[in-house]
Amino acid sequence: MVAPNAACGFARASRSPRGAADGWDIAIGGETDALFDLASVTKPMFAVAFASSGLDRTASLGSRLPIARGTPAEDAPFELLFAHRAGFPAHLPLFAPLVEGVTVEVNAALESACRTRSGAMPAAPLYSDVGYLLAGVATDADALVDTHIVGRLGLERSLGSARALEARGVDLAVLAPPTEHVGWRGGAVRGRVHDENAWAIGGAATCGHAGLFGTVSAVLRFATLVMDNLNELDWLIREREGGTLRAGFDGKSERGSSAGTVLGPRSFGHLGFTGTSVWIDPDARIAVALLTNRVCPTRDNVKIREARPRIHDELARLALRQP
Repeated sequence: MVAPNAACGFARASRSPRGAADGWDIAIGGETDALFDLASVTKPMFAVAFASSGLDRTASLGSRLPIARGTPAEDAPFELLFAHRAGFPAHLPLFAPLVEGVTVEVNAALESACRTRSGAMPAAPLYSDVGYLLAGVATDADALVDTHIVGRLGLERSLGSARALEARGVDLAVLAPPTEHVGWRGGAVRGRVHDENAWAIGGAATCGHAGLFGTVSAVLRFATLVMDNLNELDWLIREREGGTLRAGFDGKSERGSSAGTVLGPRSFGHLGFTGTSVWIDPDARIAVALLTNRVCPTRDNVKIREARPRIHDELARLALRQP
């Protein structure tokens, strides 16, 4: 079994009789009301919220995060943080004290993360949750996403952090599919972020790298927002040297891409560890999304790797078919 719970769908530009795009058609199936833990699909949403906010992407981390000052992270620019090119490691076990029942000292954990930045600029990108976590703390990712994605699209009950959704009366204990069974967290994780560092640092709020819950319709609405604002978001989605990683998104690799084979070569998107994904083809003006909880009951289930490209292909074929 790939996952106990799933939803999927596609969005495509609807056409007026004169051939101009005048809206979006969205088709969804599966558990369409479920609010899945989006995991790293949070990253592009945070990046787009940052870009939409007017904050300066050339500003340094230290300009907005006092705890970074005096550390190697101080002068890391936000654009390179979003592009995984700021010299931070992929992952740090900042949550480790929680496993032993000890409270995480958040400021100390953040300072230690700041000190892990390499002094030399990397020759190639290194996918880094750490860079996104720090950027999220520095800019209040929870508020940025709530204002510039959720509020902008009217998704107050179908996208957001656990904190934001529950403040609006959404019952995540019912609507969020369970993720992994984690002994030190008391069993099955449900309605709280699966990512351990996001849980340790942000609790029920969004961190830069994880923390959002959403329906498949909400994810596709986000994708249409991106396609409607390609020029504004160019610095996020443009190709960059050294690999397929862009800023906030990943590009489609030439071979073996999880995006499948139908979406065009300029497509971009993102995966989430819990079994989520969204891909956008800016030329065909279509997007596909797959949301699952493949980590339930264990992250050792990796059947999603084979299923993803096949499902993305089928969704893309449906999107490209004339209505």
